[in-house]
Amino acid sequence: MQSGLARQFAALIIAAPLLAGCLERGQPTMVDTSADDDAFCRANNVAVGSNDYVNCRKNRDVQRGNANARADRAQRNLAEQMLNNPTRP
Repeated sequence: MQSGLARQFAALIIAAPLLAGCLERGQPTMVDTSADDDAFCRANNVAVGSNDYVNCRKNRDVQRGNANARADRAQRNLAEQMLNNPTRP
C-alpha cells in the first residue's frame, strides 16, 4: 500500500508542472521590451529624455499594442469561423 501511495505522489509531482501551463488564460506573460525600444530610438541619434525620444518610445508602444490587437482579432475571427463552419467527417 505504501508503494502505491508513493507512486501516486510521484506521478502528481511530475504532472503538476505540466498541467500548470494549462491554467494560463488571457494575456501571456509580459515581455520586457524596453531595451529593444531604447536601442531602436537611440539608433536615430536622439538624446534620451528629449521630445523626439519620448515620441519614438510612445510610437513603438502604440505599434506593439496595434500588433497585439491585430493578433487577438485574428485569433477571435479564426475561432468564430471554426465555430460557425464546423467540418464534419
